[in-house]
Amino acid sequence: MTQPNAPATPDKDPLHPRNRHQGRYDLAQLTAAWPELGAYVAPNAHGDASIDFANPAAVKALNRALLKQFYGIEQWDIPAGYLVPPIPGRADYLHYLADLLADSNQGEVPRGRGIRVLDVGVGANCIYPIIGHREYGWRFVGTDTDPVAVRVAKQIAAANRALGGAVEVRLQPSATEVFSGVIKPSEYFDATLCNPPFHASAAEAEAGSRRKVQNLGTGNPAAQPALNFGGQTNELWTPGGEATFLWRMAEESAHLRHNCYWFTSLVSKKDTLPGLYKSLQKLKATEVRTIGMTQGQKVSRFVAWTFLTPEEQQDWRRKRWAPKA
Repeated sequence: MTQPNAPATPDKDPLHPRNRHQGRYDLAQLTAAWPELGAYVAPNAHGDASIDFANPAAVKALNRALLKQFYGIEQWDIPAGYLVPPIPGRADYLHYLADLLADSNQGEVPRGRGIRVLDVGVGANCIYPIIGHREYGWRFVGTDTDPVAVRVAKQIAAANRALGGAVEVRLQPSATEVFSGVIKPSEYFDATLCNPPFHASAAEAEAGSRRKVQNLGTGNPAAQPALNFGGQTNELWTPGGEATFLWRMAEESAHLRHNCYWFTSLVSKKDTLPGLYKSLQKLKATEVRTIGMTQGQKVSRFVAWTFLTPEEQQDWRRKRWAPKA
């Protein structure tokens, strides 16, 4: 196994160069795209137009506007209490994932419906498949253990012509399995991605959300916070936290070593990395990479690994990524 790359040093420009969400939000333009956003726009302490990012309803309205303006998504809604993700950060993961594929393909990002990506924990919001398909034309399979999330994500995929039947959503019937039961033995994915639940308990998730409220400088820190801009149990925490979840993911990926080129997952905590690296070494991953990302003051990363030998990687590229005559 090659040694894991050190996390990249954040660049001066915090977002990926292809990320559409550079700089401050143009709230006037976004409100024109989604007028309901206007109800949440107000001057902040500096007199600038802003929204309350600790308010899930405000962030949901912002997401609707962003998805419509930048990705052509007309129909998008999620039930109350479900995770409302920050779209710029989600887009960054996909762009860096595209770079990872390009690095394996002589600098060219593999594009189009021939590229299949698995989103583990797609959530009701279906954000990764939306952005990934609209930016690169990839097809997606999203999985989730929550039947409501699966139903809502399916509705979003079916309701938007911009997605063109490129998103399939499957129920993961087991809360303790990641790939087993949802990947068929005869199917192949060019990459997987995942934003795992990183807290180990509901109390830890609540404490993290209180810190987020304080960091945002809004709301009453003593009050019950809106967990992580909304979020169900399976979205925010799992027994053992992200370290246990990623250990299971690594173990299961080894059994599907020929079904996927790059397995990847976000890793929230630096302390999780050594254990994950050790697991992947024991499982005989042939290559492991750590890709650093930044959004504002936040530094994050995802870890990617493959079990394919150089010869198998070359054969994969020839069969799946080479331009069709």
